[in-house]
Amino acid sequence: MSNKADEEIGKAPVGAGDLSPVQSSNKVDDIPTARVTDHSAERALCWKFDIRILPVLAVMYFFNALDKGNLGNAQTVGLSDDLNFAPGEYNLVVSIFFVPFVVFAPPIAWIGKYYGAARVLPVLMFTFGSMTLLAAAAQNFSGIFALRWFLGMAESAFFPLVIYYLTTFYRRAELARRLAIFYAASNIANAFSGLLSFAVFRIESHMYAWRYLFIIEGSASVLFSLFAFWYLPRSAAEAKFLNEDEKSLAFHRIQVDSSSVVQEKFNLKDSLQIFRRPTTYGFLLIEICLGVPLQSVSLFLPQIVQRLNYSPVRTNLYTVAPNVTGAIMLLILAFSSDFTRLRFPFITLGFLFTFTGFIIYTAIDDVERQLQLAYYATFMMCWGTSAPSVLLSTWYNNNIAHEGQRVTLTSVGIPLANLMGLVSSNIFRMEDAPKYEPALIVTACFGATGALVSALLGLYMVYDNKRRNTRMGTVIDARDVPTMLLRDGPKVDKFRWFL
Repeated sequence: MSNKADEEIGKAPVGAGDLSPVQSSNKVDDIPTARVTDHSAERALCWKFDIRILPVLAVMYFFNALDKGNLGNAQTVGLSDDLNFAPGEYNLVVSIFFVPFVVFAPPIAWIGKYYGAARVLPVLMFTFGSMTLLAAAAQNFSGIFALRWFLGMAESAFFPLVIYYLTTFYRRAELARRLAIFYAASNIANAFSGLLSFAVFRIESHMYAWRYLFIIEGSASVLFSLFAFWYLPRSAAEAKFLNEDEKSLAFHRIQVDSSSVVQEKFNLKDSLQIFRRPTTYGFLLIEICLGVPLQSVSLFLPQIVQRLNYSPVRTNLYTVAPNVTGAIMLLILAFSSDFTRLRFPFITLGFLFTFTGFIIYTAIDDVERQLQLAYYATFMMCWGTSAPSVLLSTWYNNNIAHEGQRVTLTSVGIPLANLMGLVSSNIFRMEDAPKYEPALIVTACFGATGALVSALLGLYMVYDNKRRNTRMGTVIDARDVPTMLLRDGPKVDKFRWFL
């Protein structure tokens, strides 16, 4: 590396300057590159992160998904009847979760950035586990309504903070498959929730079966949160399982291929500048389009499958396979995305899966005659909701080098997608059961719109990259420009969109 480039890397720990970037022959000499020659050292470092950090986060998100989605399982065995809900009150219980989920996500995410995600995440997990545990004692609509409010608060910034936390350990092109492994825990949780519900609901007791479900899942979350608080490192520089050379390498990787300033002190004014970028609103529109199918599947898959005329216990069992294949499809698309270093084509494909699955299910009038096709459509619903969520978050995080702006957009975008649960929870009306045709059509339309907007935004980025290359008289891509030079984003001439 040239002396100038060494100075730009600046305050890296001792040893970071020993990692020599490679200058591609077709690039201009004055552009330092983010590529590193010591691939074996990087692979070894990533492997340590993969086995030391990723499994713990995956388990945390597994319990997060369980505690958020178990209401649908409880409803299949009479939750609303047991608590004497009036007509429409179950939909209110589902809906209220999303209000604090959106309102409190940015401030809690900012707290996480200030105090460290490794400390705030376990506290959030302890809180949402406690709310689930207390739900087992709910005696009426008011009690469970209030608990769902506090559950929404506790879960609001969880996923945004996990994404931000992982961006401080992995390069941009490494992120999608790690997030996919992490997010697959959500699909596995939905599948496991069906299995667990199948087992728990067979318990013969004087206590309502759904209370056992809340007790088991809430207790597990509380206990694991204590372990996570003790275990998770605040940063790579403070990870006890790394030696000094590995810490230097970890710093260097993030400095040149993730953040403009590693562990930059949070500044609210600077962070809000992300909303001055026009592309930000394109990303947020895609989040809105994603939210309706995502929440429809998460909250109402048991009710959708119930149309196939299975018993309540078997209905929960038959939600397992679609969720498992959803996790597999998520991994396939995410690994393909990292391998090709492309995001938007796979996001578009995921939306098309969603659209197709809901349209097929809507078009079937006689499920008894077309039972296999109807059940197959539920698989496509799950294929199309998981992958866009992960890849979309990865896409805009890849294009933001400022850490504060990154956590700010993530803490707005992900809750905005979840806010669409208000739409989902109110279009799946009891009077439309068991087919829920209006809800299925609305959800399919959101899927089609998401595919269109994703494709258009990606094509704009392709065009803008070519325009920037023409203006500079050279061909470079996002991998060739260190993120330490990109604090101001697209205002920088050397900025290239990570597609």
